[in-house]
Amino acid sequence: MATDYDTPRKTDDDVDQDSLEELKARRSDKSASAVDVDEFDANEGLELPGADLSNEELAVRVLPKQADEFTCMSCFLVHHRSQLAREKNGQPICRDCD
Repeated sequence: MATDYDTPRKTDDDVDQDSLEELKARRSDKSASAVDVDEFDANEGLELPGADLSNEELAVRVLPKQADEFTCMSCFLVHHRSQLAREKNGQPICRDCD
């Protein structure tokens, strides 16, 4: 629910003076504005400008694992030896997974 923080706030005296009809109207306005929207359904039709990448090909140069790198056996990412935290059962574990 959006809140306008620039509007003047009511004091306790002002709240006591509100009529019963006005309070009922506010309550019905709040309940009418609450809409249950499924995020997946809302995003399904969302199309970003320039987002059609169906004809694009990626050109990435992949290097083999270097001598000073290891593959973490927890996250399966290749890290530099400086990221080695420990070895568990002879398997290297990185600092992020430790």
